[in-house]
Amino acid sequence: MRAAVVTAFGGPEAVEIIETDVPEPAAGQVRIKVAAATLNPVDAGVRAGAFAGLFGNAGERHGLGWDAAGTVDAVGTTAGAAGWSVGDEVVALLFAMGASLGTHADYVIVDAAAVAKAPTTVDAVHAATLPLNAVTVTQALDLLDIQKGQSLLVTGAAGAVGGYAVQLAAHRGISVTALARESDEALVRSLGAAHFVTSGDVEAGSVDAVLDAAILGEAALEWVRDGGAYVGVIPQGAPASVRGVRTDAVSVTPDGARLAELVALLDEGVLTARVAETYALDDAAKAHARLAEGGIRGRIVLVP
Repeated sequence: MRAAVVTAFGGPEAVEIIETDVPEPAAGQVRIKVAAATLNPVDAGVRAGAFAGLFGNAGERHGLGWDAAGTVDAVGTTAGAAGWSVGDEVVALLFAMGASLGTHADYVIVDAAAVAKAPTTVDAVHAATLPLNAVTVTQALDLLDIQKGQSLLVTGAAGAVGGYAVQLAAHRGISVTALARESDEALVRSLGAAHFVTSGDVEAGSVDAVLDAAILGEAALEWVRDGGAYVGVIPQGAPASVRGVRTDAVSVTPDGARLAELVALLDEGVLTARVAETYALDDAAKAHARLAEGGIRGRIVLVP
């Protein structure tokens, strides 16, 4: 089978397509024949060596891709007991940091507990954008622990993570202020934002909490009221607490049950899966180059 990997850190040209054996699922795992897999910023970080030393080094093989949509192709000895059978259409989240193979491949092995039934209202390309980004948001909202009627500012609200954050928070009855470019105001309001601001418009201490999808750090922390909460999206990258503000950063954990809840919200129309562009798996390096250019609304998706 084919898989996109890096063995030497660098720019988009570092991505290579290799031929490797089709992996076999162990107990408690399923093998998925990948129909679509999202390209996320974390993949660019792996490719560039941002996590070198923590999750492997140059010269080793690093897989790319965290989330996928496809069909169960084989099950381990206990995966069937978990409810999965060959032929099931699914979405899944793989914690790919340090893995030698990720979801940017023809087949991927995933823990059965990280899998959910695929949405019925969108195709596999759109479904593939859900797992990593939406699960990250739900776990970030859990850390923020804000309640109905409280206020949340989402930075980078027009992005893939930010967009899901606006929709999920608004669905919970939280008053959402979206921070984005002026040209994105109509978009973020359509996602459920009650208020819209650009970075120069935010008053210090004006919201109960910030979900910092744009990775603004200390600047975003200033917008939280005394005793409020801040959560970022870079593990261990939260700024130091000030004025009694709780600060944390989400480190996403695969969770099939939570993913199933998100699939249901997608099918109900609460969530919107946004695809910017698609590329063939063989053109993964070109997809990385497009991601590096920026200006993307939604996600790039690779199709084997």
